[in-house]
Amino acid sequence: MSSDVPGAGELVLLVGLGNPGPRYAGNRHNVGFIVLDELAARVGGKFKTHKSGGEVLEGRLAGRRVVLVKPRSFMNVSGGPVAGAAKFYKVDPSGVVVVHDELDVPFGGLKLKLGGGEGGHNGLRSISKSLGTRDYYRVRFGIGRPPGRMDPADFVLKDFSTVERKDLPLELDRCADAVEALIGKGLTAAQNDFHAG
Repeated sequence: MSSDVPGAGELVLLVGLGNPGPRYAGNRHNVGFIVLDELAARVGGKFKTHKSGGEVLEGRLAGRRVVLVKPRSFMNVSGGPVAGAAKFYKVDPSGVVVVHDELDVPFGGLKLKLGGGEGGHNGLRSISKSLGTRDYYRVRFGIGRPPGRMDPADFVLKDFSTVERKDLPLELDRCADAVEALIGKGLTAAQNDFHAG
């Protein structure tokens, strides 16, 4: 395995970010949850409530042992459940992959990276604080910038537009493919295959 594979050889924690409850289910901010649901369908299982404060599903993807995690807390305090799951499953931060929405990438575009700043994303800020490091993998799903003068905080809590929803299933599928490529082939290979221009 190449050296830029998350959690080389061991278990990988795949985390999707979102807010709990039906009110937020289709929001742009919940794209991490939505991608994890797609990955769960590929694993072939159901999420179960876990004592770490999230919903988890154990299985295999891209030939690796994975644990899918959806924190049950609100986005801005999702670090606790993520760190709790990492501790329970004995996964280093280098074995954590976080899927989240990204304002600075056009709709449907993907960016994969290891470490770096949080770009004002409260979910990432909470995870970095709870893990004690920024050195975990991120798969950023582009949601684009809000139109006109709309506050980004309002924009992320709105559902995808009608036009976006036409392409959304395809883009979500592609994002799930990118997660599998990342854990199977490593960061560089996944970036080459999936990066938005």
